[in-house]
Amino acid sequence: MSNETKRDVFDEAVNELEDVLPDTALFGNEYIADLVGEIRARYDAALPDNLPVIPKDVSEWLTWCKRKHHSLKDALDGETRVSEDTFARAWLDGYEIDNKS
Repeated sequence: MSNETKRDVFDEAVNELEDVLPDTALFGNEYIADLVGEIRARYDAALPDNLPVIPKDVSEWLTWCKRKHHSLKDALDGETRVSEDTFARAWLDGYEIDNKS
């Protein structure tokens, strides 16, 4: 899994297209189509923007629960120290670890 967000992919795509568009006669339509296909694939695979930030011990708990194939409901019964909404978003979408924890 990449740490690249959708916004990262979008920003890079715009920059690449801005660089290439003046020279499309040199590259041709096939190159542009390949570039757009690559960007779409990366965008689809990228992490959502604004991932929840959780403490390290909560991330360890979440990871342990997933490895043991516990359900989200079971994982929420443990000591999460974050709101249920934040924990559920981290479970479903991924998360960033709070460096201060």
